[in-house]
Amino acid sequence: MPKTSDLKIKIFADGADYESMMALYAEPYIKGFTTNPTLMRKAGIGDYEAFGRKILDPIPDRPISLEVFADDFESMEKQARIIASWGSNVNVKIPVTNTKGEFSGKLIRRLSSDGIALNVTALLSLNQVARVAEALDENTPAIVSVFAGRVADTGVDPVPLMTEALKLLKSRPSAELLWASPRELLNIFQADQIGTHIITVTHDLLKKLANVGYDLEAFSLDTVKMFYNDALASRFSIKT
Repeated sequence: MPKTSDLKIKIFADGADYESMMALYAEPYIKGFTTNPTLMRKAGIGDYEAFGRKILDPIPDRPISLEVFADDFESMEKQARIIASWGSNVNVKIPVTNTKGEFSGKLIRRLSSDGIALNVTALLSLNQVARVAEALDENTPAIVSVFAGRVADTGVDPVPLMTEALKLLKSRPSAELLWASPRELLNIFQADQIGTHIITVTHDLLKKLANVGYDLEAFSLDTVKMFYNDALASRFSIKT
């Protein structure tokens, strides 16, 4: 049975709920944090900068990825440089393209060459990984986030793709590959097995870590009891 203690991969918590982030910060196995505008909107956040500074103040010693939200590259760059100034542990998230599908390579190159730690996000293809790797400065730390979960949503096994992505990043020793949008706990162990550096996991999925190594027959009995208790609670009956 798998054990979380055997994992080499770094687990980053993915979310924007402040209280949950603070609770997870107390867990040594959480090595960093990621968020994005969609998660922030779901959490009801209205002031981007206030939220960013609020989470950076009590979490000074683990990487936190905060994303630009402009769509033109000039505005993206201005936002990126401001966000980077908020803390030495910030990775600025830059989408691999803008909404017009234009590649962010020139922007990635400028920021990375200036020593700004990036998290290039929303990658789904090996072509994108190769182009991002070429744009990154080999001496500047960076994260390359491939949305393996979304790859799986298309019916494609993400493991071979992620394995090849690791090879493409070998020329950038300061860059780490991140398995984004996992759909189940198994993905953590799949990512770890092939040598992925980081996996970002939502708060809800992190709660399922307690199931790791759980006896499957005991889990089966729990499931049967759940069905039975829910039927009782619903007062179901069939005339016989």
